Amino acid sequence: MPKPRALVVLVPLLLLTACGTEGGTGSGGADSVSPDLPVTGTHWTVEAVTVDGRRSAAPGGARVDFGEDGRARGNTGCNTFGAGVVLKGDTLTVSPDEVTEIGCPADRQRFEKDLLKAFSGPLKGTLKGDGLRLASADGRNGLELTAEPAVPLRGTTWKVDGLVSGKTVSSLPAGSGDKARLVLGADGRVTGNLGCNNFSATARVDEKARTLTVEGPAATTRMMCTSPQMRLETELYELLDGPLTYRLNHRTLTLTDASGEGLTATAAAR
Repeated sequence: MPKPRALVVLVPLLLLTACGTEGGTGSGGADSVSPDLPVTGTHWTVEAVTVDGRRSAAPGGARVDFGEDGRARGNTGCNTFGAGVVLKGDTLTVSPDEVTEIGCPADRQRFEKDLLKAFSGPLKGTLKGDGLRLASADGRNGLELTAEPAVPLRGTTWKVDGLVSGKTVSSLPAGSGDKARLVLGADGRVTGNLGCNNFSATARVDEKARTLTVEGPAATTRMMCTSPQMRLETELYELLDGPLTYRLNHRTLTLTDASGEGLTATAAAR
């Protein structure tokens, strides 16, 4: 009886030895697999996309996040989108399968079309510092992404980059410039610029209800500016007076009133 027991032990040992040597010896075997790119768990801001060799800078709010569930979710700067992603080594195979249908200005529609075209199919990823480049095999399509840390609601300078009306997000009035911004301070005040004049008001935040109540009307300076700047200022002045619902998504902020009117803003670079 001892011999049969010895044979039973030897068989799995031989099988294990064969499995351990399959594909070559050492770490340089032909079947060795490169580690997957560490793209999940990071918020990626879209800096630019390239389609057919033509590069377009991204509008504020364009982003993409890769989940552990094999899904990518993001925003084109107007609509949100989703895609299936298979990650193998340094290659991501992307299959877009959903996008919302919010109306956008023509420039954002063009960028959205480019982004969705570039973010499709097999893309080779290259990491350099906090940047991630995704490119098609021929290099004619691709995305330039930057890893961005999340920012808090308070203490962040929020640069106003869009106006909300119901489900539609529009760009700021042409010629209104890029001065409009707001900062919610630890002292319970909201300050900033309405597009022309500086403003200040008391504000209360209810983090549980996700509301920001501005006890307006805001105090402002009295400069005269261009017509587009004054038009933007009037809209923001009327908005920043009373309760607002806020939505904070990493580095983007949306404020809307009960009627669905509001603004979008992006965290300014520090």
